[in-house]
Amino acid sequence: MSDYQTQKKLDYTTRFRNVLSELPDFCALYFRAVEPTTSILTRYGYAVDLRTFFRFLTSGQIDRFADKLPKQLKLSDMELLSSLDIELYLEYISLYQDEKQEGQKLIENNERAKSRKLSAIRSLFKFLYKKSMIQTNCAALVDTPKLHEKAIIRLEANEVADLLDTVEQGSGMTAAQRRYHDTTKLRDVAILSLFLGTGIRISELVGIDLNDIDFSKNEFVVTRKGGNQMTLAFGPEVAQALLDYLEERKTVIPLSGHETAFFLSMQRKRITPRAVENLVKKYAQIATPLKKITPHKLRSTYGTMLYQESGDIYLVADVLGHKDVNTTRKHYAAMTEEKSRQAAKYIKLREESSDFRPDTPVNPT
Repeated sequence: MSDYQTQKKLDYTTRFRNVLSELPDFCALYFRAVEPTTSILTRYGYAVDLRTFFRFLTSGQIDRFADKLPKQLKLSDMELLSSLDIELYLEYISLYQDEKQEGQKLIENNERAKSRKLSAIRSLFKFLYKKSMIQTNCAALVDTPKLHEKAIIRLEANEVADLLDTVEQGSGMTAAQRRYHDTTKLRDVAILSLFLGTGIRISELVGIDLNDIDFSKNEFVVTRKGGNQMTLAFGPEVAQALLDYLEERKTVIPLSGHETAFFLSMQRKRITPRAVENLVKKYAQIATPLKKITPHKLRSTYGTMLYQESGDIYLVADVLGHKDVNTTRKHYAAMTEEKSRQAAKYIKLREESSDFRPDTPVNPT
């Protein structure tokens, strides 16, 4: 594990423990049980979602818990919960003000966010019920919010070329953007080329160290979700973009603690996910203003191109790091259906003739 990954794990561990200290004591038993099969990022996310739920219960929305703090809730209190209480919670978080944040930030959750928060509650209650710590599992009675499929946004082949040309040439930029362009151009071309040429996640990209890349084999090591490492290959175009940036990178003296980072910010620190998101957004708004392109959309673009060329959904799943091929199939099902429609056009069951038209009645005798 790289220094960056180790520090990231330490940061999330600290955050997780801080959130856990606000939760009911029985939550510690739950998280100890799921630790072997989950990453610290997953446990932190679940802890935050459970904190939101317990804060709701004790905020006065549910009378029987109004005189308690989340930390004071007991297993006996969980026995008093009903599925209606959880449904009220899901309705509440559709749009609410978080009074724990400065300025009482307005928070909105769509169906997917609510489904994720419900999963955290279900997982906790399933554990408590399985261990006979509670007698009923009301969370199992709550229906999952209906998810509306969203159109998958990705770049077409010509748009990929336009995006890379925009980065290289600096066309369409404001005067302020152009001042920094010469300084960041090679880095930004390398970042976008790596996204589009390998389909890696933003967290994987910012975590790349200098010694992770082997140019003799055109491959590099990434740390996937859950901490697993995987070696990915890249093509000659990506290799050239990375080598061009590496020559420039050698002239920069990183700040202490960032010496091993491959991609550096203008402050000579390891580039952050937010900085990468901003640079992708900047170039995409110029090259493809009608599409909201993010690093994840570039990942989808790579997956699309790979599937179109190979037709192998298992290959796409493996390279993208999907543990379940059904996750991959869900994202590229529309492409499969489109190919099916195209295939149907090639098959003719009878020759067309000038004296037969589809709208001509046929005599059954």
